[in-house]
Amino acid sequence: MSKQVSLTGIKPTGVPHIGNYFGAIQPALKLAQRYEARYFIADYHALNSMKNPQELRRMIYEVAATWLACGLDPDKVLFYRQSALPETFELSTALMAFTPKGLMNRAHAYKAMVQANTESNRDPDDRVNMGLYTYPVLMAADILLFDADVVPVGKDQVQHLEMTIDIAQSINNHYNRDCFVIPAPLTSEETKTITGLDGRKMSKSYGNTIPMFLPPKQLRKLIMKIITNSQTVEEKKDPDTCNVFTLYRLFADEEKQEELAARYRNGGMGWGDAKQLLFEAMDEMLAPMRDVYQSYIEDTKKLDDILAAGAEKARPIARETVRRIREATGLY
Repeated sequence: MSKQVSLTGIKPTGVPHIGNYFGAIQPALKLAQRYEARYFIADYHALNSMKNPQELRRMIYEVAATWLACGLDPDKVLFYRQSALPETFELSTALMAFTPKGLMNRAHAYKAMVQANTESNRDPDDRVNMGLYTYPVLMAADILLFDADVVPVGKDQVQHLEMTIDIAQSINNHYNRDCFVIPAPLTSEETKTITGLDGRKMSKSYGNTIPMFLPPKQLRKLIMKIITNSQTVEEKKDPDTCNVFTLYRLFADEEKQEELAARYRNGGMGWGDAKQLLFEAMDEMLAPMRDVYQSYIEDTKKLDDILAAGAEKARPIARETVRRIREATGLY
């Protein structure tokens, strides 16, 4: 029996931090063990908010290099740029004909912007472009084009996937045929919340992130800024309530975790020592990925070639989906 298909969209937002890696990238890459995994860089989605061409191009390269450095194997999975497939936009146009405007009015991102404008006494649609307004339809095209059985989504994207399902079912029912595979959300109750430098969830909005590919000196300097309490070296410490130890768990094996936990509980160890051990464990894991990432950033033609090859493999699948919808609608 053939594997089910998983589809992961990756919005180019620059070099990720540790929280992105453990909370999103690592789980997404593990899907390739159970599914026929397909991954795409959602560069047209990024265009809604990113209008600087140099910046957008840089961010596309950064996200491609990141996922490759983290273990994505383009020979074993499908990896392509959304913008490289004209079928995406043909399908998006077809889906528009079956998408009620009221459905788009209920999209979270659009409603949030309208509310913010209203509260600021601006026109409700101020700064709302049609790309943002129809974002759920383009997302639906991304998903339906590749016969995705499952789509990993966070809480903020569940509604958009539900809209995809509504649109696909509407078309299937209208033409009384299976034009599209109906996708299902893939959520995880075990999604990790990674703490940042200040103990809160690691987030760019808090300014408490640890970027993945910092050079060793900069990485160590940042780790030394992790907030700890005022306990002295001699005092016993609780590893279960410590930001440093929480991060250490992500990078050290169980034996090393137990050793450090014992040093915490016995006393006689300062926060500087704990942070140094965290840096060493973190750098040991990240150094190989950092080297791969840097090699791609220094030779972006490699990235162009990988993504172009992925698009070539993706297009036959996309053409077949478009053929089905053209046949069903009478466009053939």
